[in-house]
Amino acid sequence: MSIPRYLKKLGLALAMIATPALADYQISEIAIDLDHPWSIAFLPGGDYLVTERTGKLLRVREDGSKTPVLGVPTTYFAGQGGFFDVLTKTTGLGTRVYLSYAKGKPESNGTAIYAADLVDNQLENGRDILWVRTLKDTPQHYGGRMVFGPDDTLFITTGDGFDYRESAQDKRSELGKVLHITLEGSLPPNNPFKGELSERIWSYGHRNPQGLAIDSADGTLYLHEHGPRGGDEINRIERGGNYGWPLATYGINYSGARVSPYTEYPGTQQPLHHWTPSIAPSGFTIYRGDLFPEWQGDFFVGALVDREVRRLSVERGVITSETAVFPEINDRIRDIKVDAAGAIYIITDGAQGRLLKVDRN
Repeated sequence: MSIPRYLKKLGLALAMIATPALADYQISEIAIDLDHPWSIAFLPGGDYLVTERTGKLLRVREDGSKTPVLGVPTTYFAGQGGFFDVLTKTTGLGTRVYLSYAKGKPESNGTAIYAADLVDNQLENGRDILWVRTLKDTPQHYGGRMVFGPDDTLFITTGDGFDYRESAQDKRSELGKVLHITLEGSLPPNNPFKGELSERIWSYGHRNPQGLAIDSADGTLYLHEHGPRGGDEINRIERGGNYGWPLATYGINYSGARVSPYTEYPGTQQPLHHWTPSIAPSGFTIYRGDLFPEWQGDFFVGALVDREVRRLSVERGVITSETAVFPEINDRIRDIKVDAAGAIYIITDGAQGRLLKVDRN
């Protein structure tokens, strides 16, 4: 029996919305009363690391107890600035932590990455392996999402700084980009731009990307980013690609004025999917776990405005349907990750944020 589907108009976009029976799952609270949490990473032994945008890194245990991790860098906590993403990598020497954060002061700040060894509840041997070379005087649009790439490399998103949208098209600027570095902060040999341009740029023309994921099945890199009023996008990221902002967008300015007369522009990539009106996407994972085989290859995206998780079915690289899932959460979603066992972890936003676990019932 075929799955019934219906069309829902999302402003300028038409998305296919599916209504299949949801998998048999259960949701449990791991931790509560988190202060504007932003991201989660997994530790050997079952503990978690959780960033709070206010400038704290917490070690969270399965029973919900929280211990601050010492030795973290000082962050610029203002506007949208603070601590962002956290990743962990286990080596023969222990656990290496990668933390993205806003660094600087009001008149000159930007996205940075701090790398350090986790020893008990302390970061040691830490240093910045990246600080964007183009600083700004606004506390908005940092991007800040990270994902490990192949050959011990790291991708990170940067925003356009809100007031500096034209910088997203400037390949001398590191605003509005996906940057690509090694785990020690040096240049990988396959980056696309050389010479006077920023050699750390992998792709450009982005507004404020707060979702980044690699499909473990084929290594494809995907990103989602905030539009202004409308025009939130999911993009398949290609080496050296131009993703249009602000030359082409499906969104408009907050004032109602046009950003650009174009939704397509020569030399720029079209989004794989876009939302109008905006859902304010944050957090992004591609499900390749064993716990929910019915979700294999699906995209899971957090929606801050809509206070929900979106599941997008993907067939041969094409998004074929979209539906809201886990309605009982009913909260702003900031991050989504999947552990090695296939359980899904969700972080809700705000002064009383929660860490939730979606497991098989």
